[in-house]
Amino acid sequence: MTAERAPLGDDLIAELSGLLGDRLSLSAAVREQHGRDESYHHPQPPDAVAFVESTDEVVAVVKACAARRVPVIPFGTGTSLEGHVAAVRGGVCIDVTRMDKVLAVNAEDLDVVVQPGVTRKALNEHLRDTGLFFPVDPGANASLGGMVATRASGTNAVRYGTMADVVLSLEVVVADGRVIRTARRARKSAAGYDLTHLFVGSEGTLGVVTEITLKVFGIPEAILAAVVSFPDLDGAVNAVIETIQLGVPIARIELLDEVQMDACNRYSGLDYPVQPTLFLEFHGSEAGVKEQVATVEALCEGHGGGHFQWSTRPEDRTKLWQARHDAAYAAMGLQPGTKPMATDVCVPISRLAECILETKKDIVASGLIAPIVGHVGDGNFHLVLLVDPDDPDDIARAHALNDRMVMRALAMEGTCTGEHGVGLGKMDFLTAEHGEALGLMRAIKRALDPDDIMNPGKIVRV
Repeated sequence: MTAERAPLGDDLIAELSGLLGDRLSLSAAVREQHGRDESYHHPQPPDAVAFVESTDEVVAVVKACAARRVPVIPFGTGTSLEGHVAAVRGGVCIDVTRMDKVLAVNAEDLDVVVQPGVTRKALNEHLRDTGLFFPVDPGANASLGGMVATRASGTNAVRYGTMADVVLSLEVVVADGRVIRTARRARKSAAGYDLTHLFVGSEGTLGVVTEITLKVFGIPEAILAAVVSFPDLDGAVNAVIETIQLGVPIARIELLDEVQMDACNRYSGLDYPVQPTLFLEFHGSEAGVKEQVATVEALCEGHGGGHFQWSTRPEDRTKLWQARHDAAYAAMGLQPGTKPMATDVCVPISRLAECILETKKDIVASGLIAPIVGHVGDGNFHLVLLVDPDDPDDIARAHALNDRMVMRALAMEGTCTGEHGVGLGKMDFLTAEHGEALGLMRAIKRALDPDDIMNPGKIVRV
């Protein structure tokens, strides 16, 4: 997607340079880096990158840009997957990576206050000696501001929820430079519109997040991870469905098809069977974990699941989950020279087996290599479509496969994206998913950002 873009005026560059000094970069290399994420979308660099260090500096940058109707694009670590950071109309990228402080740990209340540039790993390192941890784990070491913006999820979501469930309050700089706080630290409130959840998942199109209050959790007494293989995909998925329907409070339940397992074995030095496989993790008391394990073992055996391989030592669990997080990189090794087109959908758990199995047939028919991997405990799965970027037929087949998968999920009352977000890549599906509600989204966008300067060209077209 491209749009008309005009160069920044000398007056704006002078104003921002006076504010930031050498923290305003016009370097082509820096701009190029900030115009791309980890998606297949073509990079579109901003005209300048502002490395901010405080809310006051964000306010000053936004006000300067708003006065001239110049686009503003927030940037964290650049790990998004749908072209969220592409500067489709140029403008100024606000890089928040230097806003990386943990401002408060309220251990008694089980919450923390952080700046948006703090990454999830840095937060957990900070919490390590408190007995607390932050559970949302999308795989990449994303910034918490970016995770708020994309309503991120991950391997722990089946038990602990997504960013929509753990954000208590936000400080946001909106399009005219005002600073608002969306809520207090209380665990619940009935006071007015729920502005917090309006901004969670807004992908920088309504404002720049500058402070986040998050729920954290106590580190479980017992943690146990396991791997179990199945002779077919149907058995693996149905074991997941029954686990969730029985209310087993499992912490992680991840599906990898045989193609993905082959890739992970090669990339991560594993030796698991090349079969559809579940990666599992159980959290709780010693007695509670034993009860969970017994139930899930019986369910898996009932669907043909083979011998469980257990990981009890922290280093073994780390290796297992690192292999899961490296799944996309592992997949790329299956067909050197290709680029990954990552996509995801989410469906009600009762439709999960049907959606995955139909998608698997579609992949085989397409002739593409597209491993399936997913956070299937909440009905969310992903494809990593491997495409030759110089082969128009390859790209067309991949887009067609993605389109069919999304429309299949929508027909099953699912969503076009469970956690990647909309960005550039999923905009065309929102009409089919939301209908008239999409008009209300546009109205909200116009009301909060009448000049369309906040990350324009994402989520909704104005």
